Amino acid sequence: MQNRDPQLETSGKIIGFYEREFYVFSNFSSFQVNWHGKTWPTSEHAYQAAHFIDTDKKLFEQIYHARSAHDAFKIAKANADKAPKNWHDIKIGVMEEIVKLKLEQNPYVKKKLAQTNNLLIVEDSPYDIFWGWGPDRKGRNELGKIWMRLRKELK
Repeated sequence: MQNRDPQLETSGKIIGFYEREFYVFSNFSSFQVNWHGKTWPTSEHAYQAAHFIDTDKKLFEQIYHARSAHDAFKIAKANADKAPKNWHDIKIGVMEEIVKLKLEQNPYVKKKLAQTNNLLIVEDSPYDIFWGWGPDRKGRNELGKIWMRLRKELK
C-alpha cells in the first residue's frame, strides 16, 4: 500500500493540484509568464513581485531574479510591510490576471484545464487556508476558484 499524505485529495472526484498530475495549476510550477514587459520564470515570481510594482522597484527586480518560486515567496514575505496598504483588497484580482496570462501563454496548461471537465478544482495544500483549503479542508481555495472561473470562460 502506498503511503499517502491524508491531506492530499486522491478520490478522483476533485482535481487536487498540490504537487501531482495537475501541478501545472500551482504558481510554483515551471511555466513562464509574460507580465509587465518581463518573462517571469513562474507565476509565483510575477505574483510576489506584484506586491512591490508600485512601492519598491528594487524588490520587484530582486524577485524577478529570484532563483526559484520559493525564493520569490520568501523575499516577498520578508518584505510584506512594503506592499501597498490595500494589498489584501486587490490580491485576488492580481492573481487572476497573472494566472489568466499563464493559461493563455502555455498550451499545455490550457490542455490540462480542459481535462478537468466540471470537477471541483482545489489547491489541496495542507498549509494555505486562503489560496488553498488548508489542513482541515475548510479554507477559501481562492486559487482553485480562479482556475474554475477561467475554465468557465474557456467553454
